[in-house]
Amino acid sequence: MGKSNSSNAEELQHKAAPEQIIVRIKQGDEALREQFIADYKPYVTKVTSRFCKRYIDPSRDDEFSIALTAFNEAINQFSSESGRSFLGFAETVIRRRLIDYVRKEQRHFQSVPYSSFDQQDEEEQPYNPVETRQALQAYDLERAAEERRMEIMEYSKELEGFGVTFLELVECSPKHADSREMLKGIAGSLASNEKLFEQLRTTGKLPVKELTDLCEVSRKTIERNRKYIIAVAFIMKGTYPYLFDYINKYDQTTQMGKGAGL
Repeated sequence: MGKSNSSNAEELQHKAAPEQIIVRIKQGDEALREQFIADYKPYVTKVTSRFCKRYIDPSRDDEFSIALTAFNEAINQFSSESGRSFLGFAETVIRRRLIDYVRKEQRHFQSVPYSSFDQQDEEEQPYNPVETRQALQAYDLERAAEERRMEIMEYSKELEGFGVTFLELVECSPKHADSREMLKGIAGSLASNEKLFEQLRTTGKLPVKELTDLCEVSRKTIERNRKYIIAVAFIMKGTYPYLFDYINKYDQTTQMGKGAGL
């Protein structure tokens, strides 16, 4: 009977509205606070990911820690007499703290004093939408640049065993667009053929004969462009969105190095 009553109490607790739970927390139930925060971590992750416009990993992204602290802050600040929902209030507090974080991260960002655009948020706190938008744009660019660098590092490690580097992908790229398209087609055939790609991965050797037959090209063409075919095949086979975008959007592959900050 004791276990049954305990189980029923927990079930009623989870069914209670957040506003009701906040009242109990403010009465000094710290264990309930910890449980409440744990239960709403997925919500905090969702709000943070939506703000950052990318998936947030709670185990390693600083933004999640900031958002979780803001969620706890919202518990302390929330007034049940305001008539609004706690989750709406918590999202406002989370977004405000993330904006503060973004601004601090932009050490080289120089904002223009658009004082005439000053506004107040839902909690009557002053903020500048123009400055905030610029800070977020600069933050997005910085994150994208960092993600590109990490992607190239991971890609380069994967190619080490094949005697190919990222720089060689740029240097050995054919000058003519038709040739590049043909070689990308060969690389695509290699990447989509599980048997051939696994043969490449395990032996470290390009399956020249099989590709010659599969793609109906000369052996000389494949051997001469071995490094380029391998490099592009790994981009197509792996999870390299930036590099994949580069090889599909740019004719002048030297721009790849510039776009990657090399």
